[in-house]
Amino acid sequence: MFFNLRPRRETSRGGPSRRENQRFAREEAFVIDDEVSHLTRLRSEPSENYRRAMRAGRKMPISTFKMLSGREDNCSRTGRFSLADRAYILGQYLPVNGPRCVDDMDSEAYVSQFSADGSLFVAGFRGSRIKIYDVESGWEVLKDVSARSLRWTITDTSLSPDQRFLVYSSLSPIVHIVNVRGGATDSRANVTEIHEALDFSDPADDESSIGIFSVQFSTDGRELVAGSNNDSIYVYDLVANKLALCFPAHTADINVVTFADETGHVLYSGSDDTLCKVWDRRCFRGEKPAGVLTGHTDGITFIDSRGDGRYFISNCKDQTIKLWDNRKMSSTCKYAMPKKYEWDYRWMSYPPEARYYKHPHDQSLATFRGHSVLSTLVRCYFSPAHSTGQKYIYTGSSDKCVYIYEVVTGKVVAKLLWHESIIRDCSWHPYHPSLVSSSWDGCVARWEASRTDSDR
Repeated sequence: MFFNLRPRRETSRGGPSRRENQRFAREEAFVIDDEVSHLTRLRSEPSENYRRAMRAGRKMPISTFKMLSGREDNCSRTGRFSLADRAYILGQYLPVNGPRCVDDMDSEAYVSQFSADGSLFVAGFRGSRIKIYDVESGWEVLKDVSARSLRWTITDTSLSPDQRFLVYSSLSPIVHIVNVRGGATDSRANVTEIHEALDFSDPADDESSIGIFSVQFSTDGRELVAGSNNDSIYVYDLVANKLALCFPAHTADINVVTFADETGHVLYSGSDDTLCKVWDRRCFRGEKPAGVLTGHTDGITFIDSRGDGRYFISNCKDQTIKLWDNRKMSSTCKYAMPKKYEWDYRWMSYPPEARYYKHPHDQSLATFRGHSVLSTLVRCYFSPAHSTGQKYIYTGSSDKCVYIYEVVTGKVVAKLLWHESIIRDCSWHPYHPSLVSSSWDGCVARWEASRTDSDR
């Protein structure tokens, strides 16, 4: 399922010239929803009491020294920093120094993520290896897992909320679960410990070539949700140890499924059919989603929720990240049209004539451009709420960089270049100004903080 794409004026050669593309880029003003801008500033800027005491206007930065002095003078009238004050101070320190190499493997790094509390870090590699590092013990390897029944690569990993278990998936209907804390450091299936196999194949379906692209624990640790290359969403009941739900959700590969918030009632899914869909399990009606969001013009590679059950971002093969509000979703998709260009993102460059196509019915709140999504399913995220107030969006990129965008302005505030190949995944520590990037060059690298402005 693809959408009608309306290009700007084309040259006789079938696409816009370089000069026209540059003009299109200048003409495309970044616009963001006022509510998003307001909420972001509320969570990441000093209170009005501080600004009045410092005689600073809305656009004037306040140095860390002045913020600390203001706390001593009780400018907030509470004797301490608010959550927004703290996020403002920490948000001035971007993790751009370095990097330091955490590990250097002989195969591509596909996935990497901090645990919810930042004490553990998980990295999965194409060469059947998954490493779990103890961040608080100098990044020592807590667990070195040799993946079982691997097909091509580790496609996704997820830690349970209590950090006792890790699940990992590949292009197979079998998802494996491993004990993180118990057993030997070197974890090999049926040698040092058992890797329990969870079968996601539908008993009513004879198709055995299912591949899982995305898997995630629910916030209570009782369920797993997964998306696959047979266009279906799966829900696995870990308590009953059986597949609880399976339904066709899209018309192409589902590259990502994630929970909207901690309740676990609402799911977001993204697919190669270019659609983001919202699913509410409280009023689930067969195969019909609660809503559909259109705006991308190519396959969606990843979705990250803001955690409030309302806003989320998606990365896409159309070389953009889009910000969404699920209150703007439609009940159905009414805008399906044939695609106007042909390409394969796995080995081709993005067509120049497609770069500035606009979806005629774009429902997104904002579009972020600069990074590239080629060869693999590159991931994107909101920056941490604790240390930045989620004022940034960051992503890996096929041009070997990590990009950090400012949510309100859309500007690239940092571009981290060091790796020698594609950066598929990256992760910002939930509490510290530290970011880890994982690349197809086999390196997992750690970036540390630096001031983004000078104290005055």
